[in-house]
Amino acid sequence: MQRREFFKVVSGAGMIMMAPSLITTQLRADDGRLYQTYGKVQLVDANGEPILASKLIEEENYIFNYPYVGISSFLLALPQKTQTNVTLKSEDGEEYLWKGGVGAKGNIVAYNSICPHQMTHVNKNDAFISYQKKGKKTMACKETGVMVCGSHLSAYDVNRGCKVIAGPAPQPLASIVLEHHDDDTLWAVGVLGPDKFHEFFKAFKPELKEQYGGKRKAKKKVKGTAQVVTLAEFTKDIIQY
Repeated sequence: MQRREFFKVVSGAGMIMMAPSLITTQLRADDGRLYQTYGKVQLVDANGEPILASKLIEEENYIFNYPYVGISSFLLALPQKTQTNVTLKSEDGEEYLWKGGVGAKGNIVAYNSICPHQMTHVNKNDAFISYQKKGKKTMACKETGVMVCGSHLSAYDVNRGCKVIAGPAPQPLASIVLEHHDDDTLWAVGVLGPDKFHEFFKAFKPELKEQYGGKRKAKKKVKGTAQVVTLAEFTKDIIQY
């Protein structure tokens, strides 16, 4: 398996190394990492076939639901290798470490779609937040090849863990931790950084009822596999500024 991330965990026997998929709870280590494990889920296409990292179209907005049925997340193959070991900071000042992209090129990343400013997110009706390709101008900032929330023009650097580079967002988007296996398959194993899941489920009950049959169904954890589709296939309207 390529680029498996490992965390240092203190136990009674001393320091041990663990892969994200083996950690069964939230981890706040002394080096500032913040990680929440969820079920290990394989990313698949609409036919149930494994998504292969090398086959992803660069700069395409892909969407999959994880870690809950009603939570949408982005999958991106960037045109270059990401930065590595980026220190990020939560709204309350807690630091954590984003290790970088996965895949043979180190260019594949995944982020939760909920903007931490006012919880704009991708749903089945519209998408006010999305990755905007290199060279495509945005009202949010001078940089291109960034994630932009069209609601209030927060912009995030996808090459550095979705670090905030413009707008009112108080912290980065939560990262979906991926594993890339030797057979080129991709697996989601957890969430890195503080998330807005609890507030989201409280705030969007009518939407969750309309699109997922209710809050209870939307809050079920994704198990086994998660289907990956393009953003255009997932939502009716994509709004970019």
